[in-house]
This record gives sequence, structure tokens and C-alpha cells, in this order.
Amino acid sequence: MEIKTIGVVGAGQMGSGIAQVAAASGFSVIMNDVEDEFIDRGLAAIEKSLGRMVAKGTLTDEDVKSILSRIESTTSLDDMARADFVVEAIIENEAVKMEVFRRLDEACKEGVVLSSNTSSISITKIASATHRPGSVIGMHFMNPVPVMKLVEIIRGLATTDETFDITVSLAEKMGKTPIPANDFPGFISNRILMPMINEAVYALFEGVGSAEDIDQVMRLGMNHPMGPLALADLIGLDTCLAIMEVLHRGLGDDKYRPCPLLRKYVDAGWLGRKSGRGFYTYG
Repeated sequence: MEIKTIGVVGAGQMGSGIAQVAAASGFSVIMNDVEDEFIDRGLAAIEKSLGRMVAKGTLTDEDVKSILSRIESTTSLDDMARADFVVEAIIENEAVKMEVFRRLDEACKEGVVLSSNTSSISITKIASATHRPGSVIGMHFMNPVPVMKLVEIIRGLATTDETFDITVSLAEKMGKTPIPANDFPGFISNRILMPMINEAVYALFEGVGSAEDIDQVMRLGMNHPMGPLALADLIGLDTCLAIMEVLHRGLGDDKYRPCPLLRKYVDAGWLGRKSGRGFYTYG
């Protein structure tokens, strides 16, 4: 099946970024969320991101108009019936994702690949909510999507070679570098990244250093472009906690136990940039 229209479920930080990249790559995009408010916020984020590219001289105003014209929005999952390929990019919650995949399975045409941008949840488990497990795959983009080149491609137990090949080809057409990962908790990226972030939170929790000093050590000593606590704020502390819980539950090793301070911040609603406060305060 030729892919002309990409459905994106979720208009948040990741979903809007995926929609932007897909539209910039020439695809028509149907961006879905549960409320118009979330869609409006996602479209505003896309316009802001494209505006930065205009300011840098990498896009023209005409390019921006063309990209935006290829994005339509909807609050109905039934509109995914017109999509040739779907990327789910909603909250990192297994039960919610499985319900969305059940509904997508009903709405989408036969042969349409249903992919998940999950950062840690089993693709095999998600696929079990559908009658097309061979057409379900993980397509884990990195944040921020318009900037980062990597896409992890994760096969579930039943994912077919055809589905894998279609997804790899699509990632390349979107200007990304697809890297295969096996269906283990956290895959490759978050199996390594999240324990590092969690350990940085423990260092803060135990008074080893301030947030600023911990991040400065990692930037200047390890040449990381962003410190782990600032990165956690960018990702969202609720997302970091959810991934650590998947790792802890799925791998059964206490080295993946979420730091109590991370859990306390999430309980307080201090989720990072999106809430205005995390390990840092944002204006």
C-alpha cells in the first residue's frame, strides 16, 4: 500500500512533532486528540517550531504555509479510516494505549500499519488488543522530534517482515535513521537513559549535589548537551516515572526502582517544563 496519509493519535509534545515532520516530508497528516484544546495547543507548537526554522533560514514562509496546509485535525478516531499508516503518541499508559489500538483496529483499513511511539511498553502486549498483530510495530521517536534523527523500530512477537520494512522505509522518508530494537522493557534508548536520569535524581535526593551542579558535571565532564535533570524536565517527570515503573516491573531488578523524590515530584504535580516546575522552575 502506498502511504500518502499518516494518522497521528495524540497532539502533545511528541504527537505534534511527529505530525510536523510527516507534513514537512510531504505526507498528508490527520492529527487526533480527545479535545480541541489539545489539538489547538499542538498546532500552536508546530507553528512555533516552524517559525524558529524560518528565523534560522532553513524554511521560508511559503514552506510553512505548505506544511500547515497538509495537517488536518480531528477529535474522532473514526477519521483514521482515511489513513494509510498510523502513529500513536499518547500518554505512556498501557491500558489507555490498548484501548486506542482496539479502536484503531476497528476504524482503519485492512493492511494499514498501526505503530506506537511508546517509550517502554511491550509492543507484543499492545498488538494483542487488535486482530492484526502482524501489522503492529513500535516506532519510537526521540524528543524533540523535528531535531532528533533516531527512531527505534520495535517488532512485536507477531510483527511481519513486511510491516517492519514498510516502517523502516517510512522513517527514512521522514528524514530519520531507523534502528531496530527488540521488544524488552525500555527497548535500547530508555533501558540506558532512564536509569541514568533516576540515578541523578537519587544524587539530588541524597544531597550529593544540587540540581545545577549535577547537570553541570554531566555537561562539562561527559559532554552531554543537556544535564539529566534538565532532560527529565523536558521529557516530563510523569513519563520518566512511568518508564521506570515499566522497567522495574518488567525486569524485576531493584536497580530500576524509581527514586522516591521522583515519585514525590509527580505526586505534587511538578512534572517539568509542561507544568512550569520540575527540578527547575520555568517562566
